[in-house]
Amino acid sequence: MPTYHIEMMEGRTIEQKKMLVAEITRVSVEVLGGSPESVDIVITDVKRENWATGGKLWSEPRD
Repeated sequence: MPTYHIEMMEGRTIEQKKMLVAEITRVSVEVLGGSPESVDIVITDVKRENWATGGKLWSEPRD
């Protein structure tokens, strides 16, 4: 079964993360088969100062 690696900016609550992994697991089992215990999910929280889009850090004011 799959291992998912999720990178996102920090700031989500534990409750949001719990809901996210529950839904990813549910859909994976529904689509791919297998058991929930075989789905691995790794979440990496990234500080806004370490993420950039369009040449601009997310810690900087956006236009």
